[in-house]
Amino acid sequence: MLKLTPILLAVFYGLGMYFFSAWRTRRQLDQQSTELADPELKQLTDQMAGSLDLPRLKVHIYEIEPVNGLAAPDGRIFITRGFYKKYRAGEVTAEEMASVIAHELGHVALGHTRRRMIDFSGQNAIRTILAMVLSRFLPGIGVMIANGLTSLLASKMSRNDEYEADAYASALLVKSGIGTGPQKSLFAKLEELTGMQAGAVPAWIMSHPKTADRIAAIEQNEARWSGS
Repeated sequence: MLKLTPILLAVFYGLGMYFFSAWRTRRQLDQQSTELADPELKQLTDQMAGSLDLPRLKVHIYEIEPVNGLAAPDGRIFITRGFYKKYRAGEVTAEEMASVIAHELGHVALGHTRRRMIDFSGQNAIRTILAMVLSRFLPGIGVMIANGLTSLLASKMSRNDEYEADAYASALLVKSGIGTGPQKSLFAKLEELTGMQAGAVPAWIMSHPKTADRIAAIEQNEARWSGS
């Protein structure tokens, strides 16, 4: 029993972090968001809603400045105020914003949002267990190795989710009559919009795939769909 105690503690720690993180995320989103009210974007979201046989798609503005879109574990879709400002300034088109909404819908529809919260608790438990074990053999650097290994695992899972959400968004955009052009053109702008320098971080440790790889994957899907 004593041998199992560190593992059980790590598991309980992971579960505790999961529930705390879910509560904190929901609270922040509730306090810092309002429903998006933009006629041009509503027309496009109505097109996508019709393709999904839904009465409407409800999108919220999250009052933070970083350029991003996100899907909450409860299924809500958010565009940050910073991203919306780029749209209002003409740096991003309405169709490109619609592609972001479609991408976040993909995360919800494919179960990524809930799984990521569960993954978060699991990753913390794994990180804690690895740190305990490795520190016995590698004092001083065991924790760093545990953190690195866990981060690599999380990054790979995140990149896979992004490809899947991209594919879902492409299919929805095509079905809605918007097409994948805005999706691809937005990818080409993202590095500048977010201030991220291309090549600054190796692709294999980034949470998102390289822009060129994402565009290539979309075009491969388009070729496959047109062939079938």
